[in-house]
Amino acid sequence: MSAQLALPFVWPAGPGEDAFLVTASNARAVAMLDDHRRWPVRAALLVGPRKSGRSLLARIFAAKTGGMVIDDAEEHAEPDLFHAWNRAQVEDRPMLIVADAAPPAWPVRLPDLRSRLGASPIATIAGPDDALVRALLEREFLRRGLDARAELVDWLASRIERTHLSVLRVVDLLEREASGARRRLSVPFARATLAPTSMIVPEPRLL
Repeated sequence: MSAQLALPFVWPAGPGEDAFLVTASNARAVAMLDDHRRWPVRAALLVGPRKSGRSLLARIFAAKTGGMVIDDAEEHAEPDLFHAWNRAQVEDRPMLIVADAAPPAWPVRLPDLRSRLGASPIATIAGPDDALVRALLEREFLRRGLDARAELVDWLASRIERTHLSVLRVVDLLEREASGARRRLSVPFARATLAPTSMIVPEPRLL
């Protein structure tokens, strides 16, 4: 799988699930999960920002491989994680441990767990690139039944913060304001709605 992908493609989910959109920002993580038989151990870390689709990606992985998933791993008791990691080795069954970050950013106190996580490969979902920001905006607008034209998507993609969470917050606000005012989505409407917030970068002044 190339890390130089320019356009998103999908890693299909099961019935009723969204597909996971793949671009250069997350292609290495997907490739590592695809290649799970080459992992040095039978457990791996999947890390990335909140709302990045990491839980969805983990569920798709489990459905495809019959593997196990521990989501929001930081919230689990460390002895439970330690025993789950060992069980994955004994059962020869792949397991994904989903977390915000890998140690040492994730401060694991149990030495035996820390050493096992240190031996595990890490799949990292990075912040979204331009292609993924556009694809996420398009999908969120479509999901909500909103008519967002290409010029609006382009305008938003060039101005909002490059995070998965920002995409959701911007679409949430535009949906709420458009519904309340019974207005059609457009660049002028988005500019007026978002300008008073910190969600977009200021537009350059024309000289």
